[in-house]
Order: sequence, then structure tokens, then C-alpha cells
Amino acid sequence: MHKILFASSEAYPLIKTGGLADVSASLPAALTALGNQVRVLVPGYPQALDVIKKSFGRRRIAQLTIGTTAVTLWQTPVKNADITFWVAECSAFSTRSGNPYTDENDRDWSDNAERFHLFCELTRRLALGDVGLRWQPDVVHCNDWPTALAPALLHGHSNRPATVFTIHNLAYQGLFPAETRHELGLPETFWHMHSLEFYGQLSFIKGGLIYADRLTTVSPSYAGEIRTEQHGCGLDGVLRDRGEHLSGILNGVHQADWDPETDPHLPANYHADDLRNKARCKQNLVRELRLDVGREEQPLVGFIGRLVEQKGIDLIVEILPWLIAQGCRVALLGSGTPELEQRLDALARQHPGQVSLTLTYDEALAHRITAGVDLFMMPSRFEPCGLNQMYSLLYGTPPVVHSIGGLKDTVFDADEFPMDQANGFSFNEPTPESFLQALRRALNLYQDPAHWQRLQVNGMKVDYSWQHSARAYMDVYDSALEQRTAP
Repeated sequence: MHKILFASSEAYPLIKTGGLADVSASLPAALTALGNQVRVLVPGYPQALDVIKKSFGRRRIAQLTIGTTAVTLWQTPVKNADITFWVAECSAFSTRSGNPYTDENDRDWSDNAERFHLFCELTRRLALGDVGLRWQPDVVHCNDWPTALAPALLHGHSNRPATVFTIHNLAYQGLFPAETRHELGLPETFWHMHSLEFYGQLSFIKGGLIYADRLTTVSPSYAGEIRTEQHGCGLDGVLRDRGEHLSGILNGVHQADWDPETDPHLPANYHADDLRNKARCKQNLVRELRLDVGREEQPLVGFIGRLVEQKGIDLIVEILPWLIAQGCRVALLGSGTPELEQRLDALARQHPGQVSLTLTYDEALAHRITAGVDLFMMPSRFEPCGLNQMYSLLYGTPPVVHSIGGLKDTVFDADEFPMDQANGFSFNEPTPESFLQALRRALNLYQDPAHWQRLQVNGMKVDYSWQHSARAYMDVYDSALEQRTAP
């Protein structure tokens, strides 16, 4: 068993912009259940501070200064999730509401390098036991570019813990102008192509990719894809060099939060052996979103996620007129780039009874959409793992996905797999034509209730819990500890 410092720029329920937040709560909970001592370190955004103050209570455990910035470290237990959070309150994070990374125009905050360098420096000090706490981790587990400098900053310390770095999305790399390294006071030894330099820019993510003892990513297929030129985002050479230290471990689902049999957000609960109340969830959702009634012969189709090109939103825009022409109703939830928001909004305004668009993120509504729709769209151009397709499977909502990354590892096409395995629909090329063909097959199969229910039940009965994946991470931690002490 290990003492683990789990550093993440977001974690549910304190702050969430995507799947990283879910993983940063559910994986630590699963690791805790295996007997480990886990502390989840999160920046003290206003939203996070508000949640711990109002909902969980807090206790100040440390005060320190990093550079000229005063930092207060709060500890808060989340009893229903069996997680202990450490929340870092400081001016770099605690005075700015909204998205942690971008402003209202979806532009990166100009001081992101300074903010997340400070967070990585805090991670380093906690890892080395330099803040007066009687607790030092065996393993520091960092996640994505905002925490990726921490393994580099720990490199060379004789008493450092083992370091593990998880790539949740290689496309987000934390790239900054070359002069930023001077502003952050980074040593010149970091400035070369085998360290943090990346085509003349400072790359935060290379701090994790190069200096961590072990690397993981969030699905087996994505682990292979990022070592190719097509999906390596310019870092495929680095990842091929470190291939023996890279593992692909499929994300899990915190099924205490995502279980249609017990979900408190649903108007009616159901399970794989009795799906009748799923129809009630659909009827309730249609009323809630003010969609047309009386179209039960056609599926209600849903999407939940960031409205960005990665998620294939432009493909959804292209095929929506066809879905509308088929008589389908569509429920969309998420926010993202202004252009894509505007294109979807125009379609929703033209077809108010058939298209519902909610331009925000609403956790409770996400649960009701997942349960209430018949078919879930996830046409991502690339998808390291994806959680929404697993949520939809657990809720008896067959997904239509681009066969890539974690989507390929979890969704098995009804035309390609035996009926005792099939659970959805997939397509191989990220084009409107290929996506449309998969949707057409799905709509045709929906007209066969017995066949459709078999798909639903197959998806609902697969174990997507964190238990297996958490044990795989334990093996990675053991390997990282051996790697740290190796000559």
C-alpha cells in the first residue's frame, strides 16, 4: 500500500470542465478502497473553495509562501466519495471565477504559465515534505499539462517520491514563449530538445513525458495512437522513446454516481432486467426540454460534451438536418468555441420542437439526458478514453462513436460483433458521410425492439468500475518505485 499525492487541475465535485475532473475523484476513491492513503491536490478556485466551505467543511493544515505568493492549504474530506482533498488557496487561483484555463472568449489566460508553475512548485514541496506536514508521499501522480512540470522540478532530488504522469489529452500541451522560462526561473539545463524545449517554445507537458518514472494514458488504443505521427501531436518520437515506460489503462466509472438503479437525478430509476422506467425518463426529458411530443417511433438522440472540434461537433452540425428530416428530436448539452455554439444555436432556433441546446454544463441534466435519450452521439475526431460513452452504455443508451482511442476499446458495433457482445455503433472515418451511415444503421435497428433491447442490456451489464483499473495503477506505482531506485 502507498501514500499517494494525486495532483490535478480539476476534480469533481470541486471544479469540472471535462472528464479529468471525474477521473480525479473516482480513481483516488478506488485507490483509497484498496488501502492506500491518497491526498488529491487541487487549486483553490473560487468554485472549489465555495464547495468545501458550504458542503464539506475544511481545516487549515499549512501556510507557506512560494515566491511572493502566500498559499493556504485546506484539507477537506468528501465522505460519500472517501476522498481527502487538499485545496490550495492563493491569489493566482482564488480571485478568478469561471473556466480555470480560458476567459469568456475561450482564450487562454495570459498568466497560465505562472499560475500552474506555482501549482507544480507546491506539488514539489509537498512531495519532498517541505511544508511542515507529517506526511510525505511514496508516489506523486500528476495529470495533464497543468501538473506536468512537477516531475521535472523533482528530478535530481535524492529523497523524492516516485513520479507517475498520466496523459488525459495530448493535444493540450501547455506551450508558452521561450522567454517564459526566465520569468519562471527555470534552470537553463531544461532548455534543450531532450527536456522542456519544443520547437522554440517552453512545453509544460514534456516535463511529465520526459522526467516522470512511469507514464500512463487513459486507454490501451490511445497508448498506441499517440506513438504515431498522426496522433502524436509532435511528441510521438518522445513517446516512442519512452514506450517501455508507457501503459494504457482504461478509465473507469464511479458507479456510485452513475447507476440508473439509484441515480437521484432521474425521475424514475431502472436496471438491466427492467427497462420500463427508461421510457418515463424519456417522457420527462421531452417535457423538461420543451421538445415536441408524439414522436415515440423515432429515437431521441443526445450529445453531452465540450463543443470543440475534437468532439466532432462540426460533424453533428452537418448531420443534424438529416436527423431532423427523419423526425428525430435531439438534446445537446455543453459549451465551447463561439463559432460552434452559434451554428448549433441557429439550428435549435430554427427547429425549437426538435432540437434542444443547453449552452452550459449541468451535472444533473447530464444524468437525465443520458437516461432519457435513446441514442448517444460521440463522433470525436480523437478520444483518449471518453467517459460519456461508458455512462450511456451503463444507462442503456447505445452510442454511435468514431472508432478511435477509448471509444474503440468500449463500443462494439452491432454489425461487426456477435449479439452477445454488441452494444452500439461505430464508424471508421471522421466524415459526415461515415457518421451518417452509422446513424442510419442505428435508426433502422431501433425499429426492432428485441434486437435493440439486447444492445441495451449488453452495455448495462459490463463492469466499467474502477476496481480493475485501480489495481493496474497499483502495478504502475510499484514499477515507478523500482524505476526511481534503479541505477
